[in-house]
Amino acid sequence: MPETTPQPPQQPWENGWAPDTSRAPGTRRLWLAGGLAIATVITCITSIAVMDNDSDETSRTKADPSGGATVPGLISFATPSTGGATTPAAGKSGLSSGEPSSSATPQENGSASAAAGSNPSKSPTSHASSTSKPKPSVTWRSVRSVNYPDRYWHVSGGYVKLDPVAGSESREDSTFKLVKGLANSSCYSFATKDGRYLRHRNFLLRADSNDGSNLFKQDATFCARTSSISGAIMLESVNYPGRYLRHQNFQLKLDPYQYSDLYRKDSAFRLVAGLSG
Repeated sequence: MPETTPQPPQQPWENGWAPDTSRAPGTRRLWLAGGLAIATVITCITSIAVMDNDSDETSRTKADPSGGATVPGLISFATPSTGGATTPAAGKSGLSSGEPSSSATPQENGSASAAAGSNPSKSPTSHASSTSKPKPSVTWRSVRSVNYPDRYWHVSGGYVKLDPVAGSESREDSTFKLVKGLANSSCYSFATKDGRYLRHRNFLLRADSNDGSNLFKQDATFCARTSSISGAIMLESVNYPGRYLRHQNFQLKLDPYQYSDLYRKDSAFRLVAGLSG
């Protein structure tokens, strides 16, 4: 029996086949996976675009059911109604302006039917009264002594003395217009009914005409200070601080402050209603 010698296994190239060395292994699979990924991305983008388009159409339809053109992304505001609502006039602060109201609410001097009219007529008298400004009130005061309550400041012979009331003329000369201080608006000045002012000269209080000088304004200005006597005030000079008006022998004068009961009583006064209206 002839012996057979086993043949070694043949290699692929021995059968005429040779591996393709022009491309790396697995390249076909990579191309297929890449193509599938690109197709998926394109499909997603197409779906999102279609959904956005449908959403825009729906929003456009809801914003303008009548089919009118509306720019996407802009908010349209409705025109406010002009009927029924009225606003108060600027700067009037709730005060009457003198002009008729356009609402149907009855006015103070008219009926509901007159208020509902188109343009009610105004009389010249009512128009003048509604536009006229009120006159500033004048404060008239008399100055009464604390330790002599029956005596008041009284202009006599050009000087101011502490006298009792005696007749209508005395009442007029004991009544003064209380105004803001000529030299300091937070203090007082006293004017007589004939237009003169009370001022100190040589430390005596007297009535003089205003000459417009700074000295006169300071001499005629007094600042109220708290008195040790309840309900009373002391009047200190502006240009002589520490000196207060006090009566001595019933004469009004400007004296330095003294630590005595008599001085405190002589320099304490009460501002009361004018004796002459």
